[in-house]
Amino acid sequence: MKRSSFYFKMVTGALLRKRSRMLVALLAIAVGATIVSGLMTIYYDIPRQLTRELRSYGANMVVTPADGTKLTYEEIETIRALLPAENTVGTAPYRYETVTLNSQPVTAAGTQMNEAAATSPYWNISGEWAADDSSIMLGSKVAQLVNAKVGQDVELEADNGAGEGVKNTYTVSGIVETGGSEENFIFMTDTALDSFMGDTDSFDTLECSISLQGDELSGLAERINSSSDKVNARLVKRVTESEGTVLTKLQALILIVTIVIIVLTMISVATTMTAVVTERRREIGLKKAIGASNREITTEFLGQGIFLGVCGGILGVVLGFLFAQYVSNSVFFRSVSFIWGLVPVTILSSVAVTAIACLIPMRSATNIDPALVLKGE
Repeated sequence: MKRSSFYFKMVTGALLRKRSRMLVALLAIAVGATIVSGLMTIYYDIPRQLTRELRSYGANMVVTPADGTKLTYEEIETIRALLPAENTVGTAPYRYETVTLNSQPVTAAGTQMNEAAATSPYWNISGEWAADDSSIMLGSKVAQLVNAKVGQDVELEADNGAGEGVKNTYTVSGIVETGGSEENFIFMTDTALDSFMGDTDSFDTLECSISLQGDELSGLAERINSSSDKVNARLVKRVTESEGTVLTKLQALILIVTIVIIVLTMISVATTMTAVVTERRREIGLKKAIGASNREITTEFLGQGIFLGVCGGILGVVLGFLFAQYVSNSVFFRSVSFIWGLVPVTILSSVAVTAIACLIPMRSATNIDPALVLKGE
């Protein structure tokens, strides 16, 4: 029999003889590896999940004209071309004009409704989004001011810039509630506002919702600014800083929990292996009496630990992914991606943790005096 085959048979035989103890150690390693693997999967997936989740709270980048004039359609399309398509949630341009509703001056905002819906999903719309140029949405405070309801026709008046007063009637398709300044606005399609005011091809701002954070988002803003001296892209700090703070705290929490789990796993394995050494004192003493060296005793216990670490790590990879999938679906309502790079990391980590946990039991085993043990002391 080859030496390697004999060693493997010796290690597995020792594990099977103390299978109840070894099963406890294997379960401890598997549970630890499961939680660590699952938390690491969540750790690396949190930026993607959290950034997507926080996109529901509005734009995180705003582009305005640098020279105090207006943004043209061509400039907006150029900016959109610079944005990464796979990370762009929405880009809503806005044009603001003062109009009169029931003799009350109100700000009208013209925008592309589909982009506004993507950029600002937190808006609570009673009714429907304005679907065409004949319908508008009123902010809740505007609706209260003029006592307007969904489905009602209202007349808007404005100065078209040529010294002429214009009037037009629109149907209220929805009432907008946000808890913010949007409740003071009237919202209509950009083409409807252009037609009403008598000119086209101009916007005051472009709100962008991008599923990037940190340096990536800052770098994108810098690229937009360097592409033209006519635009100024800036980050919405209250949104981006909140994302960074929440992300940092969550990742720090996961790291702390991971360290605690690793320490508890080491303690559990060390306790179990110490009990195994205690139960096998006579066997170890007999081996040393017939010529086994401390190195051979150490190699045997280390082999048992590595075997348990590999098996526990493999179980941890599978169960950890299921654990991460469950947590992600419960919290973010989205699935996580399997990270193949965590497979060797989890297994090697399990082996390392088990090997370190076996150091104290191995020291105890090498300190056994065969003469005393065989005499029954």
